[in-house]
Amino acid sequence: MSRLLVALLWLLHWLPLAVLAPVGEACGLLLYRVVGARRKVVLTNLRRCFPAWTEAQCRAVARRHFRLLGRSLFERGLLWWAPCARLERIIRISGVERVQALLDAGTPVILMAPHFVGLDMGGTRVTMAFDIVSIYARQRDKVIDRWLYHGRSRFGDQHLLPRDESIRSTVRAMKAGRPFYYLPDMDHGRRESIFVPFFGIPTATITGLPRFARMAGAAVVPCQTRMLPGGAGYEVTLGEPWADYPSGDVTADVARMNAEIERMVRVEPEQYYWVHRRFKTRPEGEPRFY
Repeated sequence: MSRLLVALLWLLHWLPLAVLAPVGEACGLLLYRVVGARRKVVLTNLRRCFPAWTEAQCRAVARRHFRLLGRSLFERGLLWWAPCARLERIIRISGVERVQALLDAGTPVILMAPHFVGLDMGGTRVTMAFDIVSIYARQRDKVIDRWLYHGRSRFGDQHLLPRDESIRSTVRAMKAGRPFYYLPDMDHGRRESIFVPFFGIPTATITGLPRFARMAGAAVVPCQTRMLPGGAGYEVTLGEPWADYPSGDVTADVARMNAEIERMVRVEPEQYYWVHRRFKTRPEGEPRFY
């Protein structure tokens, strides 16, 4: 089955983006209809995070979200096979000079990249500008694992680390001048998490961002990827480095990270990765959300 999916993505990547995008969106709408469990997760997240919205508003955003998910799936073949010149046209990036200036000054850099639907497009575009270090979670399906790894390492000299080797090796790589493309906003359970607000909800959040920043003496640069309408492509923004971060107060630093991500999400909420059960881990005594 996975080989058939890869073959389909190879065929689709030849299409112009203006054709590929609506095909992907149509597939996403179909998924909204048939994947009931994930639709329920998305709607639960939206209802919790936007309590002032009506049910019609939540469902409208959920449908838009699934349309973009469909696009992100159908356009993945571009990351695996499209030539560099085509990807540069499709994925625009700003802020490269800002990050390069930090690296030239000897400052390690963390690119804080929240889970938006265009995340992998943004990651590939970053690898076309820098040799980075990132953490790679191996996939159970060996065919999909092979192609995901290929897509994330096909440009430049990228350093992808398995999660169990990530801390010391990542710090060394940052100190050697590699930006760290870091995705810190998923629920990984209680073990390495603390509860801080996200959309006003106590949310299990890993403490890795301030820890990595402290250990490497790194500047934190927000990295957001926006999916643009139709055939317009993608836009990656490398923002201003955060001032006074980390502060030394881990709880305050993690709460600041969540507040910054929340600010990004509120601009285009349909683009955040709502299919993830972000609030799966609850404080002791709290009922489950899902």
